[in-house]
Amino acid sequence: MDLITLDFETYYDTKYSLAKITTEEYIRNPLYETIGVAVKRNDGVAEWCSGTHAEIQAFLDKFNMGECSVLAHNTMFDAAILSWVYNIRPKFLVDTLSMARALEVNGKHSLAFLSEKYRLGKKGTEVIQALGKHRADFSSEDISKYAEYCINDVDLTYKLFNKLKTEGTGFPRSEARLINLTLKMYTEPELELDKTLLETHLHTIVKGKEKLLQRSRDALRGENYSLEHIRDEIMSNPQFYALLDDAFYYAGEELKAPPYLHKESVSTGEQTLALAKTDKDFKKLLQHPNEIIKNLAEARVKNKSTLEETRTKRFMGIASRGKLPVPIKYYAAHTGRWGGMDKINMQNLPSRGEDAGFLKKAVIAPEGYSIINTDSSQIEARTLAWLAKQWDLVQSFKDREDVYKIMAAEIYKKDVEDISKSERFIGKSVILGCGYGMGATRFKYLMDTQGVSIGEDEAERIIDVYRDTYPNIKSLWKGVNSCLKQMVENKEVEVGGIKIGEVGNGVVKMDEKESFILPNTLKITYTDIRKDEDGYVYTSRTGDTRIYGAKSVENITQAIARCIIGEQMLQIAKRYKVVMTVHDAVTCVVKDGEVEEALTYVDICMKQPPKWAAALPLDCESGVGKNYKDCG
Repeated sequence: MDLITLDFETYYDTKYSLAKITTEEYIRNPLYETIGVAVKRNDGVAEWCSGTHAEIQAFLDKFNMGECSVLAHNTMFDAAILSWVYNIRPKFLVDTLSMARALEVNGKHSLAFLSEKYRLGKKGTEVIQALGKHRADFSSEDISKYAEYCINDVDLTYKLFNKLKTEGTGFPRSEARLINLTLKMYTEPELELDKTLLETHLHTIVKGKEKLLQRSRDALRGENYSLEHIRDEIMSNPQFYALLDDAFYYAGEELKAPPYLHKESVSTGEQTLALAKTDKDFKKLLQHPNEIIKNLAEARVKNKSTLEETRTKRFMGIASRGKLPVPIKYYAAHTGRWGGMDKINMQNLPSRGEDAGFLKKAVIAPEGYSIINTDSSQIEARTLAWLAKQWDLVQSFKDREDVYKIMAAEIYKKDVEDISKSERFIGKSVILGCGYGMGATRFKYLMDTQGVSIGEDEAERIIDVYRDTYPNIKSLWKGVNSCLKQMVENKEVEVGGIKIGEVGNGVVKMDEKESFILPNTLKITYTDIRKDEDGYVYTSRTGDTRIYGAKSVENITQAIARCIIGEQMLQIAKRYKVVMTVHDAVTCVVKDGEVEEALTYVDICMKQPPKWAAALPLDCESGVGKNYKDCG
């Protein structure tokens, strides 16, 4: 298969640019204009074309990209132009930006930086000089310089691809296929949006905010006071506190000002108002028995929160332009997990609260198709048990026993069948939350946030029971911590007479000084790992980051789970169009007449462990519907 490397140069100005609007909005915008494009077939000489839409279309068509692999640096952008503007859909998509994210996890990923790092050449600056210039505004000399700039970018991208694909043991083919799959979720969208439902939802949001404002105004300021003024007061911390003072007075409270609404500022150490919706004391106002006070707190939360309203408007804009491109960032996290992007973040559509589900319900299948969403069950807990060789817990998962009740039975010294719902919840919280070294203080706080009150001694006891019940998990933390020591000291370390260097049945191995090699041959790297007075630190994307055994186990477990999800996605994609992945779930669209057959196939894919983890029992929950909400 031929490899086509390309790069588009497009019109942009101070307001219409990728710095101001999303990629989808930019390309589908009436202002969109191709200035020119450079194309290179395999290792041949790159060609440049600048002209009318028809001329560029004819130029691109001659490369027959539907039978080729297409490469760019940020292929999401260039392939979207091919698909949405020129109706060209390459057979396979390759992206040096995505490859660099996987290989240079803690580094920079721009073409300019990587070209200089690998000594491939230097990226030009001509694009900076094109601000606000349409194709017709370029002189022949300027367009020639722009052509040289674009051709240079294509040559650099091609060189970078050849460098990255041979790094180490070579870029994994399975990951290249995942990059292609991820990019096509965006460039070749299948899902649609229900614009009418979105409009209704937006109207509900706006009217709900106004209703809360009206109630607060009428109770505290009177009908002659404008909604705009009461909104300004509610949005301001000091003015909102003054409103609360009035509300408590009208409520007949003895204390005019709520004394508990203060906290210590993290930055200054001084007392400040505790008025964030996540502040424990502010949450008390949302549950206050007096309607005036409760309503005022709700008005504060609703009017300060703009995410739901903004995202609904953004979805409405997309609906007016076409299908829903699903923007998912490949290798967004240190562990290889995908992430949200392009300002709609499909990874965290709301599932709880008054407005929960509306945006998911607005995401619909194309006519004649249904959506299947399948979620891997407890994949991290299962993977952790398998990595730690905690075989009794692995067997419980394999036998489909209620591991939460089993944990609760150990905690409360009861028979499993006698465990109550509330006790099972504690067991579930322990299994899902304590596998990465969580201590008693943190566990108590976690329970507090869930409305479950336990004492410090009880929290300590529960943690001890978990660690005593599953000692191999605790031993795994210790073993991996010794691996970190080995990385720092570059020495072989022994734990229990066994040389450390392999984690979890030998699937994850140490490499060089700072890395663990994953089953897909990619790595978890702790760049410049070193010891300080408190333990170990390494240089991450965000700066110095603390690392220790249990935290590294979390990294490894999540990375292994991600490897598994990736294999499952590729298997499902052999028969059905995968349109999205969110955390541990895979979403695909299938013809209505194939739903039952597809559910069976997807179920088999999600429950089949990879060859390198044959003893790892997997499970899943699947749902089907005409919209994303109804399929789970």
